Parts: sequence; structure tokens; C-alpha cells
Amino acid sequence: MSNNLLKNKKVAIIGAGPVGLTMARLLQQKGVNVTVYERDKDAQTRIWGGTLDLHKGSGQDVLNQAGLLESYYATALPMGRTIADEQGNILFSQKLTPEQEHDNPEINRNDLRKILLESLASDTVIWDRKLVGLEAHDGKWILNFEHQLSTNADLVIGANGGMSTVRKYVNDDEIECTGSFMLLGDVSQPEITCPEFYQLCGDNRLMVANDGHLLVANPKNNGALTYGIIFKMPQEWNDGHELNCQDNDNVIQFLSTRFSHWHECYQQLFQSTSFFVGLQTKKIPLQHIWKVDRPLPITLIGDAAHLMPPFAGQGVNIGLVDALILSESLTTAKYETLEAALYAYEKQMMIYAAEAQFESSQNEREMHNSDFSFLNFFD
Repeated sequence: MSNNLLKNKKVAIIGAGPVGLTMARLLQQKGVNVTVYERDKDAQTRIWGGTLDLHKGSGQDVLNQAGLLESYYATALPMGRTIADEQGNILFSQKLTPEQEHDNPEINRNDLRKILLESLASDTVIWDRKLVGLEAHDGKWILNFEHQLSTNADLVIGANGGMSTVRKYVNDDEIECTGSFMLLGDVSQPEITCPEFYQLCGDNRLMVANDGHLLVANPKNNGALTYGIIFKMPQEWNDGHELNCQDNDNVIQFLSTRFSHWHECYQQLFQSTSFFVGLQTKKIPLQHIWKVDRPLPITLIGDAAHLMPPFAGQGVNIGLVDALILSESLTTAKYETLEAALYAYEKQMMIYAAEAQFESSQNEREMHNSDFSFLNFFD
């Protein structure tokens, strides 16, 4: 190890998402004793959601530092873009050239987790550990999990998403709803169940915008078609009349009615959806100073630190940058104390993450304009 800040120290990372696992990989490369605690039951637990695209200059650079960039390229799928209107007319279509195949290829979330897990020592991740609280005791953090399980660590890194239980030990920031709602859907065997929509995609990611409603679909997500629909959340949903996303028939009826003027191929898509998840888009504004009186070393990375609307493709990429900068702060001979290393990371992170948040929020506002067009992104 090039620095003794973490010599004989135990590092606990909370959350085995891409950011937490990458953090563990970067620290293990430097010989650090690190353990990841994850609430999922085991490594086979399916992670729902659309594919991720890692950007050059951020996510891809971090994977390169972790020695995993070639594995990402080998697993991810380069995809072009198609823009259609609500009547199923193609407005723009772009296939990738061989020179562009490494420009943000799409990777299934479970595939990315597998790459990261296989890069770690076999006992790094402890599954079925839902953190319920932390205590500072005799110079160490006591981590308390469900079922009266506990362990200790010298440094805790919260990487467990926007609803992180670690955040309250680091700052008093409140999560804010941004006013948008996302419905995420999965379609099995799309070439059979919704052939007209599948053909419209044409092996590309498909994007549709109409009167403040957006649809983004990926027809090739490990054999499934995944899509997201974004719109302003109806006011009545704030008054207890929200959509029951666990009732497929209810969601399909809602979409069929709301999008009744859209082409039949979109109705076919809704009817063939086997699984829905509904989410309010949220953010954690980075405008407050984090606590300076933390009893022991502790910090946040990824969505736990800077949850943002998913409208600029920045979330996971900025989180991976967090992991790289924090790992370097902790393992280079630049700082005399863990607290100084954490402060240096947090000071940097506040700047670039706030810029990414601003971009995401600005895109969100523009997308809800009645005249918004995805074509503006390809001018």
C-alpha cells in the first residue's frame, strides 16, 4: 500500500451497486481490507431497470483504472438511436459506425454487476445485510443490520442509493421530488409479443416525445425489451390517488387511456408488458455543507451523495468518478488523516456533481415542454 491511512483499517462499503463494487475494486487494487454489505439476498438477485451506458471521460475512464474496461466492451452492446413520433413515423435513425462502437455502449445492470463481482476477492461481498443503523464506539463504527447482526469498521462509505440509511450521519440534506414520474416496463420475447413496436426500434434505442410525454426503449436488454415512460406526475397522485404499479392491468389501462392518440404499435407495447415499476424522480440538492463533527470517518458516493434526475445519463458515471477520486484520496501519500482525505474528495465532488445535477434538471424542464424534440440532441 502506497499510504498508511488505511493500513490495518477495516473499510465497510454499504451497497453492492456498480458504484460500491467499483469502489471496492479500486481499494483492493491498493491492498485495502474492504467489505461490501448488500441488502440483496444473493448475487443472483435480479436488478431491474434499463441498461447503463458508461461515458468516455468518466465511467469508462474509471473502469479502465480498475482494469475492467475491456470486459465492459466485450459485454456491452453498441447501439444506434432512432427517433419516432407518436404515430410511429421515423424522424431520425442513426446506426453506429465501427469507429463509434465504444461510444457509450449499453450494458445490462446484472452483467455489469457480474463483471465487478468477478474482479473482487471471493469473500468481499456479504449478502442479505440490510443496514439499520450506525454507532460510534471505542474508535470504531458499529454497523447494525436486520436480524440483530452487527460488525465493525474504521471507515464507512455509503453507496446504497438515494434512500441511503448512511446519509443522516453525514448531512441533513432532504430528498426532493422533481415533479416527474417514470414508469419502467419489461417485455419478454418482444419480437413475438409486440412485433410492430420491436420492428420500429430496428435494433436501436428508440426515443419518442409528444406534448411533454417521453418514451425511451431498448429492444435488446438480455433478451428482453425494457422501456421507460416519463411525464409530469398528476396532482391527484400527491393526494393519495397514485397509480398502483403492482396491478399490471391497472397500469396498462392507464397507459392505454393516456396514450390513446398514439399509434397502435405503442398500445401493443403496453399490452405485452409483463412487469412495471413506478418511480417519482428525485434529487438531493448539493447546496449544504456536510457535517464537520462526524465522530468517525464516514462519507457518501453515488446516488447516496448526489441523487439526480436521470435525464443526462450522468448518475452512474458521476458515481464511478466519486469512487475513483475517493480511492485516490485515501491511498496516495497526499493527506495526513482520513478526515483530510475525505474532505478533499467531498470538496471536489460537490463541484462536478452539482454541474451534472444542473444539466439533468435543465434537461428535465426542457423535456416537459410541449414542443420538446429529441432531434435537438442530434443537431
